[in-house]
Amino acid sequence: ASAAINRYVGLGNALNATALDAIGTRYVCLLNTTELKAIEPSSLKLVSLNPSACSQQTKDLLYEKAKEAFSDQHVFPAYYELILPYLEGAPGKDLKALSQANVSMNMSTFVSLRRDALMSLTPPEVQGLLGINLQDLAKWQYRSPVREWIQVQKQSQLDQLHIGLTGGTQEGYINLVTPKFPAPSSAPLGAMAMALHLLPALLLTFLMMSILS
Repeated sequence: ASAAINRYVGLGNALNATALDAIGTRYVCLLNTTELKAIEPSSLKLVSLNPSACSQQTKDLLYEKAKEAFSDQHVFPAYYELILPYLEGAPGKDLKALSQANVSMNMSTFVSLRRDALMSLTPPEVQGLLGINLQDLAKWQYRSPVREWIQVQKQSQLDQLHIGLTGGTQEGYINLVTPKFPAPSSAPLGAMAMALHLLPALLLTFLMMSILS
């Protein structure tokens, strides 16, 4: 299948809707970076692809193509339904924008988001994304990646969600790090001890010479 796709593209054929329909979800993960970039964004309006099994790089590239394809659709939830199959490649800034649109994302989609994108979200933004599904977040609080997300949030903000999330950072605590210095060698310690031992005698000599002068 990969060889056939490479041959097709190599002959100068475009990855339009007809080609993508033939490739389908089964083989879309076989597309390399060059082939993915050659996809006509408008063709994604005419096909149904699900790149969830693909590499993160493939998801990222297909998301950008899908975002361009559906950019003329400004009505929610229509846009959300169109972009939904590609959201695993969405960056944090786009998820933050979606959180303002009352999309009511389900948990299966939420936990499949890009890890860096998910971790960048604040509790209010997560609340905006999940909407009526917010209560389901509590069921995931001891499972990855929700657990890791909770651990980097302020507990005071988690409390404002009123769903019983625990494990966030407590405000007012400071971690003190004690610096570690290398242990001095015995030789400098010996020299210092000798200097301290002779100091009284040296001072007495200095005073006597001052008086006599």
